[in-house]
Amino acid sequence: MTRSRRLGLVALSGAVALTCALPITPAQAADSPVGTVRLSAEKRQEIRYVWAGASGFRWGPVSGGGSTTWVDYPGFVPPAHAGPDDLATGTDVITTVSGATITQKHRSTGVTATITIPAGQTYQGAVGWSALTRDTTGALHVLRTASDGSTTDLPVAGLPAGAQPTAYPLGGSVRRIAVVYQLDGTRSVGLIDLVDGTFRTYVTGVIENPEVVYNDSWLVADWKSIRVDAEPGTPPTAHPRLAADLEAVVGDRLLIGNPEFVLGGTDAALTARSLVTGADTTLLSSSFGGIGPTLDGGALATAGPSSLDWNVHRITPTEDGGTATEKVAQIPAMAAGVHGLAVAGGELLIYGSTPGPSYRINSFQLDTSGRPIGQQTPRSPALSGSTCLPGDAACPQLEALGDGRVSHLWTDAEGQESVLNVGLDTTTIRNGPTGDAAGRIPGGSGRYVLYNGGSGTQKVVDFPSGKTNGETVLTRPRTAAAVWGQVLWTPGTTQGSVVGKHLKTGQTVTTVASGAPCTPTDIQAVNTWLYWACGGTAGVYDRATNRKITVPADNGPARLADGYLLRENRTTHELLLTDFHTGTATTRTLVKLPTGDWNTGGSNGRWAVDRFGGHIAYLNGTFGEVSIVGSGVPASALAQMEAQTDAVPFGPTKSSPWQPVWQLSKPATWTLTLSNSSGTTVRTLTGSTKGAAVRAAWDGYGEDGRRISGTYTWKLIAQPRDDEGPALTATGTTTVN
Repeated sequence: MTRSRRLGLVALSGAVALTCALPITPAQAADSPVGTVRLSAEKRQEIRYVWAGASGFRWGPVSGGGSTTWVDYPGFVPPAHAGPDDLATGTDVITTVSGATITQKHRSTGVTATITIPAGQTYQGAVGWSALTRDTTGALHVLRTASDGSTTDLPVAGLPAGAQPTAYPLGGSVRRIAVVYQLDGTRSVGLIDLVDGTFRTYVTGVIENPEVVYNDSWLVADWKSIRVDAEPGTPPTAHPRLAADLEAVVGDRLLIGNPEFVLGGTDAALTARSLVTGADTTLLSSSFGGIGPTLDGGALATAGPSSLDWNVHRITPTEDGGTATEKVAQIPAMAAGVHGLAVAGGELLIYGSTPGPSYRINSFQLDTSGRPIGQQTPRSPALSGSTCLPGDAACPQLEALGDGRVSHLWTDAEGQESVLNVGLDTTTIRNGPTGDAAGRIPGGSGRYVLYNGGSGTQKVVDFPSGKTNGETVLTRPRTAAAVWGQVLWTPGTTQGSVVGKHLKTGQTVTTVASGAPCTPTDIQAVNTWLYWACGGTAGVYDRATNRKITVPADNGPARLADGYLLRENRTTHELLLTDFHTGTATTRTLVKLPTGDWNTGGSNGRWAVDRFGGHIAYLNGTFGEVSIVGSGVPASALAQMEAQTDAVPFGPTKSSPWQPVWQLSKPATWTLTLSNSSGTTVRTLTGSTKGAAVRAAWDGYGEDGRRISGTYTWKLIAQPRDDEGPALTATGTTTVN
């Protein structure tokens, strides 16, 4: 077997995917999608600030490539006057340099100014309305535009003779610019006052390439701080070094961020150190990358708990020397490649990349029309890469079970496959070893997963509750088969017959004469529908009405849903929906899929259908995107497929509650009441299905908070979420010891 990651690459327009170089075109929808989602990378995007001013800022990828985004601060009022005669207004100036011409524009007022660099001087940097140059003797000059449009040249005074400037760090000021210089083997840092051109050294004996941050009150260089208005000769204060970066000075606080090391399971934080008391506080948790000063004495910093809630925060000084923060922009998450998808019970589940070499299943909730609601939600822990058969479009192939869980295959170091089961939380993986290899999962629902081993053996793996690993409950020779609820459907001994076997009792529950002219080579089951195919013929048998319905058979994979069949024509790349819920089959084209077709195996992978009363999802040809289209077929009435209601031995308790599960045929809202022997309700629980399964929990306490004991009658009323058909009612008893 070989690794296959082709599914995630069909979205890279014009790209070469592995060894296949087919051109890719976007999907062409005949039925307009009701919604599109994009799988977002979990890694939070580090950004750079191309420009930051008083009216807003501009950011782009830290790599320097790609487009940039402007952000305006809401409620900003431009000054009544702005120009080089008022340096304070330089906090909103955009500077561009072309040859000997420096062009300045005040972003919020539109005022412009032009500086001409004199002959013999070279541009070193600019801040606000001022530009810094250096002449052939090594002297520095401050240039600005005069009121008549000419350029004023203010020589910098006070730089020690023989000093060699090496850097001009910008900080949180338009009145000052820092200079790092070397003299007689010693490096020092000082500030130029741009008003009068005077220079003053503040810190000496710094390391090579020291970190320098400052505002109009403080200078911090190489972890030494000093007030700008300190008396000459005042020594700077040394601060304990941290394995982190000096980011900015805001008010009387030094911002320290992007630590080199953090404890496992935690994120980097932005720390604020008081330059007066030395005390450290956390300014922004989960903050890293994209941190820097602004010319108005503030700073910008990225922070947030996830890539879906990753924001730029504006940090401004307060009157008491402290800081205030506010969110000013959200950074969109980057798209992640899709490697597999499934739909079940109104949930779209997508398998894609996480940081590092791992993968994860994330989900999007869908409303009754198939429209996405809410953000993507992690539904598994990080998963190692899977091994799949050659030609598979999806790796792994996902089988959504309709109860919030998803199964797929994984191969260990010895080449043995396991059926993995995830989805109830983000920490648990349940494992059902098969003792086989080169297999597939042709189907499953609720607790049962069907496995076809490469050796020719077929197994049913039971994951009853999500609390234990899977157990093989049936082993048989490999044939066409399907699992729905508690029943395994396989070919019978007579032509066209299909036998249903109860997986809990092992007894045959029914034999159906499907009308197939041969022994079926494919069987699928959904609610009362049985699909069969053999050779070039296919049909659906409705067990509720005993109707036999002929449906088309194409040269590609087919998937049965509630009242319809979805097929991919592997020649035309059309996704075809055959509606047979009325007893007559009618077919329409949903979408023409992207033409990059690497799926020569037996699983589709590029599209998925919700067998639990839902709709269809497919890759639309854009990287990381999945579109959802409604089926247009009404779902069957709500039905119970399987239930697990056994009482808890020696319980239930708060730590070990009674946790019944009712597997339904489609999503619902539910109410579970528990009543005593006299019919009085002692507890009422409500909720919505996870997928199409009711998962309740009762700790054995009444509504009044008191512990109760005895035998209690439970009554479940489930109302279909789509309002199609009546509510479902189930009753039984449970015991509190």
